[in-house]
Amino acid sequence: MYNPYIKRVFDFFLSLSGVLLLSPFIIILVLILFVVNKGKPFFLQQRPGKNGKLFKIIKFKTMSDLKSDEKDVHNVSRITKVGAFIRKYSLDEILQLINVLKGDMSLIGPRPLLVEYLPLYNDIQKKRHNVRPGITGWAQVKGRNTISWIQKFEYDVWYVENISFMLDVKILFLTLQKVVKKEGVNVDQNTIMPAWKGNNQ
Repeated sequence: MYNPYIKRVFDFFLSLSGVLLLSPFIIILVLILFVVNKGKPFFLQQRPGKNGKLFKIIKFKTMSDLKSDEKDVHNVSRITKVGAFIRKYSLDEILQLINVLKGDMSLIGPRPLLVEYLPLYNDIQKKRHNVRPGITGWAQVKGRNTISWIQKFEYDVWYVENISFMLDVKILFLTLQKVVKKEGVNVDQNTIMPAWKGNNQ
């Protein structure tokens, strides 16, 4: 049986192993980004977790700060050269292992999206919050930034309704494959992905 408690045990020990194994690399990235981003190597933002409970997600900072006259928070022109390299290999996600250790996230699950999207979900889409959000998930290995928001949510709900140990293992291996091939990552277009404005957009 693959219940939430067993999944949590796997999450904790795998994420702890990941942090310990990658710690020298993490320290190097922190030092580089500390210089590049003028003392700000980390990006912290509130995201909804399981049952919509808010937590602060942690990532490596890949964009310059938003200027007072800028409105598009997703504009790729703000991605630094180091940030582009980090995004290309999905290295900005590494620090979320800390969120997994804390219990805010899981290794596998629907991605935690922006807080302002919460009132826009329909009753079916809200099911994506029935489990802890993940560093990677079914929607990520099925297309990531190359599929529509609606399709993403359909994949998220399908995962929640079909969660199993073997499915998590499959997603983990497919994620590693996509990272190596750099599939589904947009850093060369004018925008990363348009903000979601609801099911009627």
